Amino acid sequence: MYLVGVDLGGTEIKTGLVSKDKGIINKVSIPTEADKGANIVAQNIIKTIKIVAENTLDKIEGIGIGSPGSIDRDNGIVRYAPNLPFHNFELAKAIKEELNIPTFVENDANAFALGEWYFGAAQGLKHFVALTLGTGIGGGVVSHGILITGKDGIGTELGHVIVQPDGPLCGCGSRGCIETIASARNTARWAKEFSVKIPNNAVIKLAGSIENIESKHVFMALEKGDIVAKMVVEKISDALAKAISNFVHIFNPEMVIIGGGMSKAGDLLLNPIREKVEFYLMPSFKNSFKIMQSSLVEEAGILGASAAAIYHYEVK
Repeated sequence: MYLVGVDLGGTEIKTGLVSKDKGIINKVSIPTEADKGANIVAQNIIKTIKIVAENTLDKIEGIGIGSPGSIDRDNGIVRYAPNLPFHNFELAKAIKEELNIPTFVENDANAFALGEWYFGAAQGLKHFVALTLGTGIGGGVVSHGILITGKDGIGTELGHVIVQPDGPLCGCGSRGCIETIASARNTARWAKEFSVKIPNNAVIKLAGSIENIESKHVFMALEKGDIVAKMVVEKISDALAKAISNFVHIFNPEMVIIGGGMSKAGDLLLNPIREKVEFYLMPSFKNSFKIMQSSLVEEAGILGASAAAIYHYEVK
C-alpha cells in the first residue's frame, strides 16, 4: 500500500512517499510560500507529491495532509490555520481534483498521534496519549481504538490544559496553559530569565549569548550539571507532570508518548517527569501506564500525515 504524507507548516512543506510496511521511501521539502496565498500553497503541495511519487502516482491509494489549525476532517477543509493563508479552504478538494487520488486532511497534532499508532511507539495499543513538545504544545488521544476529536472535531487541545491559573498569558487568551510553561519557546524563555540572575552558566556559554539561547542548550548544559539548566528543567518537568497526571486521570491510557523537538532530550527530560508525575496521581492510577519517547522523531510529520489517510480509510 503506497501513501503520501504531507507535513504542512508555515515555512516548509515536507512530503514523503510511504509504504505501510517499509515506512518512508522518498521525501522532499520545499518552501510553503504562504505569503502567496492558499492556491499557491495547494499547488506547492501538489508539486511535492509529484516529485516523491515519481513513476508510482497511479499506485498511490491515499494522500494525508497534516495541517496546523482547526480542521473539518470530514470535508477536508482547513477552517483556520496560524501562519497559513487558509480560511475555510477546501484543501482536500484542491488536491484531489488535480491528482484524482483520495485526499484527507487532519490536524497535525492528531496526525502525530496516528503516526505513533501505525508506525511508532503506540503500535498495538488501544488507549494512549501523544504529546508534542515544540514551539507550542499539542497532542492527540486514542481511546478504545478511536481517535478522540470531540463534537466539532477540534477537541484534545492538550497544550491548553491550565497548570498555573495565575501563570503567563497564552496566545489562546487564557493564563498558565502548559504551552506557556513548557514549550520549547518558553523553556528558552525561562533559561534567559534565570540567566539574568545567574549569568555565569553553561547555558549561555553553549548558546554564545543570552539572546541566542534555545531549549536544546538547556539540555546540553544539564548534562554538565549546570545550575540554571537544573532550575529550568525542574520548572518545566513539574508543569508537564501536572498536565500528564490530568490526562491520565481523564483518559486512563496505557502509554503517554512524548514527541516534538524537545523529546530529543530523552531521559534528561522524561525521567524528571516520570518522578514528579507520581506526586500528582491518585493511588489507583500509579503504575498503570508508561511515559515513553516518540520513536519517529524527524519522520513524525510525514508518517503521521500518511497514517491519517490510513485511519480515514479504516473508519469509513
